[in-house]
Amino acid sequence: MNKIEIIPAVDLIDGKCVRLSQGDYNRKTVYNEDPLEVARMFEDAGINRLHLVDLDGAKAKHIVNYKVLEKIAAKTNLVIDFGGGLKSDEDLKIAFNSGAAMVTGGSIAVKEKETFLNWLETFGSEKIILGADAKDEKIAVSGWQESTELPVIDFIAEFHKQGIKKVISTDISRDGMLTGPAFELYSEIMEKLPGIEIIASGGISSMDDILKLDEMGVPGVITGKAIYENKISLNEIEKFITAPSTFLKGGE
Repeated sequence: MNKIEIIPAVDLIDGKCVRLSQGDYNRKTVYNEDPLEVARMFEDAGINRLHLVDLDGAKAKHIVNYKVLEKIAAKTNLVIDFGGGLKSDEDLKIAFNSGAAMVTGGSIAVKEKETFLNWLETFGSEKIILGADAKDEKIAVSGWQESTELPVIDFIAEFHKQGIKKVISTDISRDGMLTGPAFELYSEIMEKLPGIEIIASGGISSMDDILKLDEMGVPGVITGKAIYENKISLNEIEKFITAPSTFLKGGE
């Protein structure tokens, strides 16, 4: 079985690497003034993929931090998926021209479904990721500022029928809280929608959480705060990537 892909998150405000707690812009920690430096550290640890989120863009409702994307894409070999504030065809064009390999759309899929489906048709399921952010297993949008009554499984299923294959699902209540991920939710998604490539996000607190997700068969996991606060070291990640057998499953 393929091992889980560890995908570090770099969240951007004012061009700096930050993390929010539960999506709250008033609970912001700046971890590094230079996101490129952070991205290079990840690449040096053997990581191939980066989840880059434009939090300014999410607020402004259009792409803002594309220069940071451009710089990281030009100066590393990381495969970057980019999200936050992508609302128009022009935003997508800027993101892809700036070096994004994939883009993530969440709010747009709820509020302007036809636009999102048009992106899926135009660029294909390898380049378009559905963002299914959940609060109490209901979809939340607009940088998590708004809740909906849409059950997350039904929401993903609807887009799966339209051709979506990749989904990032963040449990907002856990995001940035280091309380462990929503194992039950991911298990349910995989059971009910076996064709979906689910990327777990939110709440990762240790390597044990990642090992448990790996054991469940989750293909990818996004982690940010756990790395920035040294709950998971880059050495551990490098070891997992190069010699996964040295890790005992489930932290036993």
